[in-house]
Amino acid sequence: MLLLQQTQPITALTDTVAVETVETATKQLNFFDMCVKGGWIMIPIALMLVLAIYIFIERMIVIRDASKEDASFMNRIKDYIYDGKLDSALNLCRDTKSPSARMIEKGISRLGRPMSDVLVAIENVGNLEIATLEKRLGLLATISGGAPMLGFLGTVMGMVQAFFEMEQAGGNTINLSQLSGGIYTAMVTTVAGLIVGVCAYFSYNYLVGRVNEVMRRLEMRSMEFMDLLNEPAAGK
Repeated sequence: MLLLQQTQPITALTDTVAVETVETATKQLNFFDMCVKGGWIMIPIALMLVLAIYIFIERMIVIRDASKEDASFMNRIKDYIYDGKLDSALNLCRDTKSPSARMIEKGISRLGRPMSDVLVAIENVGNLEIATLEKRLGLLATISGGAPMLGFLGTVMGMVQAFFEMEQAGGNTINLSQLSGGIYTAMVTTVAGLIVGVCAYFSYNYLVGRVNEVMRRLEMRSMEFMDLLNEPAAGK
């Protein structure tokens, strides 16, 4: 009988803990509430995210357009040059409106000068085209490194604020709920900064890879054009 009396409070306590555990488990993180918990430093992190998305989409459109190329373009240029129709070749380059076409157009406009001058003119245009494609990529790289640092800054500031509030409360008893709440608020900025940084980092490397593909294509087209000029009689 005494044993039953002792086990009943234990059972009741176990049931209470179980109910509290279930209620705690049903609580889920809300994205908006989590952003609000991060404080004012979430604003520059959010602006970085918007800017990174804009740069990625805008650069993707530009690089995609630069990657488009008519497969018969170089063959038509070759035929025009072999037939001495330089005006037709220039008009074809202007109508094509691609980095390769603008590069070849500059080379054709320099025909009659030393081959070294033609090559330098082509390379200069190619460098300008690559610089245009790489526009704003440096800013994207800055976001990939700056966003996590802002997140860590928010974490440190949150921890300082949490310990400051504990000190102001006074007493020798540590309020765990107050401490955990401060840590939770501080860690939100770290998560947000890392998410933005990782997205910007992968976006940057992807865009750099696409730009490198265009650059290799431009190098290949310049070599084809210079070979064409060095052996014009081969196509007749």
